Amino acid sequence: MSVQIEERACLDGRIGIITLNAPASINALTEAMIEDMQTALDQWALDEQLCLVLLRGMGERGFCAGGDIRKLYDAMTGKSDPATPLRFFSKEYRLDYTLHRFPKPVIGWGHRVVMGGGLGLLSACHYRLVTPDLIMAMPEISIGLFPDVGASWFLNRLPDGVGLFLGLTGARLNASDALRVGLADQPVYAHQHETLLDNIQGTRWSGDPAIDDDRLYRLLERLDKPPNDSLPASNLARHQQTIARICSDEAEEPVAVVEKLLAEPSDDPWWHDCISTLRTGCPVSAWLVYEQLKRGRQLPLEDIFRMELVMACRCTKEPDLAEGVRARIIEKDQAPQWSHHHVRDVTPEYIEQFFTPAWSDQDDPLVGL
Repeated sequence: MSVQIEERACLDGRIGIITLNAPASINALTEAMIEDMQTALDQWALDEQLCLVLLRGMGERGFCAGGDIRKLYDAMTGKSDPATPLRFFSKEYRLDYTLHRFPKPVIGWGHRVVMGGGLGLLSACHYRLVTPDLIMAMPEISIGLFPDVGASWFLNRLPDGVGLFLGLTGARLNASDALRVGLADQPVYAHQHETLLDNIQGTRWSGDPAIDDDRLYRLLERLDKPPNDSLPASNLARHQQTIARICSDEAEEPVAVVEKLLAEPSDDPWWHDCISTLRTGCPVSAWLVYEQLKRGRQLPLEDIFRMELVMACRCTKEPDLAEGVRARIIEKDQAPQWSHHHVRDVTPEYIEQFFTPAWSDQDDPLVGL
């Protein structure tokens, strides 16, 4: 099975464990995996003996590399059910929202690769643990999408300008970067995974979320943590002032932001890779990143997901997403032919349709959030 659902007894109470089990694809999320997780969480939310949840991924390559984009590509290109994208994104966003609002403590174990939909899952957990070899990113601009899965929420809560920069450049963060900006809470050694589970099972949980949350916090604090000087140096730290200057909340229109980033001199290979991704990324996506963060700044979480669902479904109807997936993932020629050559060629009128629902309020696919 692509998701393993299990429960383990503790001295008092039980822990629920969700294991993403598709290591060959770095646990890329399928619709069936999302459904299995949603069913388990819905049941556990009502189970008085189930006191906390651990979310983890199988395999050495990483926690989760994102969604299974190949199935979406088949739907976008007429090879499978055209209703697949709306169904997939609706279920994925509902799952992310469920994790954000889950009434019991949720631990996310983020090892190695945590990207796209994987970061959506980890960001929604109450305790986000990451291993020293972490590679974290929202790289959607490379395929003509935008940072979704609640990114309009969690990117807006990063230090000044960082969220916009990550969305525009698909920057790859290491463990120090993620801890620095608050996308992770605590570094952990990979081998401590079973130690953590043993400690959890050896604890008496009360079933009171406030009490159990405090007990879990103290238990995590007792874990042997990697010292800060053993973690890779923060790439963001070297450039955070530049990022804030160019990408702050008061930043100019997206054309100016992109052009300033492209013109910023640096001999840092990490910065060069970030700007290369922006330079070759989808111009429409660059506009969408800017606009989603601007519009999402004052929205409650449930409306964030509703906005992103409208955006994601529109992306599946426009040419760039299918072209980006073709070039980056299917044929791998790395030469997508975007619908617009430069961000300056994109108009506000074109972008506005990405925020216009194709359904009425009565037909809201995310009703009940």
